[in-house]
Formats: sequence, C-alpha cells, structure tokens
Amino acid sequence: MGIEIEEKFDVPPDYTIPDLSRLATVEGPKSYELVALYYDTADLRLAARGITLRRRRGGADPGWHVKLPMGKGARQEITHPLTRSTKVVPQELADLVRAYTRGNELRVVADLTTRRSVTVLRDGDDRLVEIADDRVKGTKYGDDTVIVRWREVEAELLEGGTRELLAKVGKRLRKAGATPSPAASKLARLLEPAPPPVAATVPGSAGEVVIAYLAGQVQALLSQDPRVRRAEEDAVHQMRVASRRLRSALKAFRSVVTNTDHVQDELRWIATVLGEARDLEVIRARFAGELRDLPPELVVGPVKNRLGDDLLERERQAYGRINEALSGERYYRLLDALDALVATPQLGKAAREPARDKLRDVAEANWRRVAKKYDIAMAVDDLQHREIAMHDVRKAAKRARYTAEALRPDLGGRMKRLAKLAEGVQEILGAHQDGVVAQETLLKEAEPARRAGEDTFTYGLLVGIERNAADRAYAEFPRVWKKTMKAARKVF
Repeated sequence: MGIEIEEKFDVPPDYTIPDLSRLATVEGPKSYELVALYYDTADLRLAARGITLRRRRGGADPGWHVKLPMGKGARQEITHPLTRSTKVVPQELADLVRAYTRGNELRVVADLTTRRSVTVLRDGDDRLVEIADDRVKGTKYGDDTVIVRWREVEAELLEGGTRELLAKVGKRLRKAGATPSPAASKLARLLEPAPPPVAATVPGSAGEVVIAYLAGQVQALLSQDPRVRRAEEDAVHQMRVASRRLRSALKAFRSVVTNTDHVQDELRWIATVLGEARDLEVIRARFAGELRDLPPELVVGPVKNRLGDDLLERERQAYGRINEALSGERYYRLLDALDALVATPQLGKAAREPARDKLRDVAEANWRRVAKKYDIAMAVDDLQHREIAMHDVRKAAKRARYTAEALRPDLGGRMKRLAKLAEGVQEILGAHQDGVVAQETLLKEAEPARRAGEDTFTYGLLVGIERNAADRAYAEFPRVWKKTMKAARKVF
C-alpha cells in the first residue's frame, strides 16, 4: 500500500520535456511498455467514483492495483502480485471495492497500452520526483469498441521529495507547453464516466445546502469502507462518524428531506456494528495508558494480559462481524438507499426556502432541544435515573453540534461558535460516560480473574481511578453548562 501524489498534464505530440537539472540530479530517461486491463461493473460504478482496478504487465511494478481517491492530486494505491488469470480479480482486491460493486460482476471494460519514458530527479540516493512521458493507446469495450490515442506527462512525488519540489517541476512542465489534465486518470480520460447523480435543487435554497452535505457524508462513508476492511488506523471511527452525521442530518433536516425513517434506522444499525470494535479499541488504549502510569508495584497479576490481549481478541472478533456485515445484502441496500437519497430525495416544502433563514431556524431549534433535555434531567430526583437522563443531553448536544457543523460553510461564524459550544457539552458529559463504561468493563474483566484465583487488587485500583474521573466530570458540568448557556444567548 502507498499514497500516490502526482500532477497530470496533457501535452502535444511534439512536446519536449524541459531541462530539470537545476532542480536536482536527473537520471534517465528509461523506457518501458505497460499493458493494463481495467475492471469495473457494466455501469462503470468504480470509474464514476474515481476508482481504478487494473492488472498491469511491464514496468517497475507489474501486478494488480487498486487506486482509491484521497483528495485533490492524491490516491491510495493497494497492490497485489500478478496472477495468471485475466478473468478473475483477486478476492482481496474485489473485497475492497464491494461498497461500489455491491454484488455486481467485475469485468474488463478497457485496456491501455502505454509506451513510457521515465526520468527521475534524485539527490544522492534519495529519489525525489518521477516524470513519466506516456504515449497511450486506449481501447474501450462496450456496445462498440472505441480506440483513442493521446500523449500525457505525469509528475509523481517519490519518497524523498517534497510537494514544493513537485510544484516547481509542474511549473517547468507548464512553461514548456504542458496543460493540467482535467482527467484524474488515464482510465477516466478514456471512459469519461458520468459522476454519481445529485438531485437538482434551487440555488441558494435549504435543499441545495442539505443535499450537498448529505452527498459529502455519503462519500465520506464510502471512502472509509476499504480502509475498514483492511483494519486501518481510525477507519472504523471515521466511518462510524459519517454514519452518525448522516443520521443526525436526516433528523435535523426532516422538513427539508422527508420520509427517511428507514434510512435512519439502517444508519443506526451500521453505526452499532462499527461501534463494538471502536469502543473496544478506545477502552483498550485507555487501560493501557492507565497501567503505564501506575507504579510497577501496583500492577499485580496478569492484569495487562486480560486488559490488553483479551480485549484485543474481542476487538478482532468484532472486526469479523464488521466484515460480515459489510459484505451482506442489508449493507448493500443501505448504500443503494443513500445513493437514492442524494440523487432522488423526497423534498419537503422547506427545501425551497432560502437556506440562511430556514437552516438557521433548524440550528436554533436543535440547540433549544439540548436545553430542554437538560431541564428534564434536572427535574429527576433519583440520581441514578438523572445520570441516564443526562445521557440524553449528551446525544442532543452531539446532534446540535453536527447540525451546526453541517451549516457552517453556508451560515458562517455563528454556526462555528454554536458547534464549539455543543462540542464542549458533549465532551464533558462524554468524559463522565466513558468513566462509567470503563468501570463496568473493569468489573466484568475482574470476574474471570477472580475465578482463576488471580490477585484483583489492580482492577479495584483502576475502578477507583475511573470513578474519580467520572465524578470530576459530573461535578464540573454545572459550571460548564452555565458558561455555555451564557455564550449561546449571544449566538442567537
């Protein structure tokens, strides 16, 4: 796996690579012939999302490659050794694009033959930038076979280079007559796939803002899917956040986009599936940090194994359940529903109203909901039941925060301030809740240790630490709430 950062340029047939020797030592050029087959569904679902899946022979890195967009000019590249078959995509790579194929067959949709001349900029042993001068013959398969020829130049950042140097190379190439390519890849240039459809809305309307936000969050969820399948760091968390943001937006903007109850239920389901592994990951790291901070003489028995290896095994099992869910029809139906939500939503009358007026009212209503939940909690006499009610305050604050963050690009500084206030409420109540959950986990993990005859002193010590942290957060909350409400009055 690697991160590919490059600039692509269209050049005329008689283009000459300029002298780059003032930037670094020039090595080459060296010539290759590359032959690649590209795979996609019949309706080009991968190409529409900027994803390429290919089998390539020749050059310095023959094999199977999946390239996933990571933002402007950057893609994540995942490789697999070359196999003999040209008909069957390796399962590991096919799984990484399941969120897009959703059970549809992968087949050859194009082939590209490239005569490549490669020049490398170096600084001693460090490879800085690679400039590839490509003469391409592309064949597109479908109802009719289409052949296209062109020439292009790519400047790719290598492990020893910097973005500043890459920019200088690009400037030299442009000065010599190259123009930035509008296509993100050779395949996109050949296939010219239509982007995923987005519903037409009235410019400046609430509908325009909400649909754009939903489209961004759907893309965020999809982009994390391959990373979750590979158990990459923070991927489960980011995918869970995207699902929560989507669900929160559908609740908050229900007068703009209507009839979304089923999608909300399914988003809650996938967030729950993701949450098990994420919660175990967080609490395992939490306990590891607390144990490191304790004096060695206070860590007795195999507590590190139980709170480390045992929780890690449970986390691995949770990942297994995630992968099972992400490969099932229920998940595919959810993704189809999210695509439809962006392309053909059921819009309410509020969707036609001016965004600034309507959505500011929505943000204010969501904040009032936080205050109402707080008043309800304060009216509960029983302390245990009040703690449960305070959890509803935290959830309301999270929804208010997500709503304000969704509106910040269009409504500006007020929404930024409101999101920050809601985040403060969410965080301190979250600190209390995390301490409560940690105590429950410790008591649960201590029980098998006790049955095994192990010394459980350290478990009790950790329970005390967590109880103290939870109590501190709970005691601190009234001061935070008073300060927050005073600031919120200035926002509205």
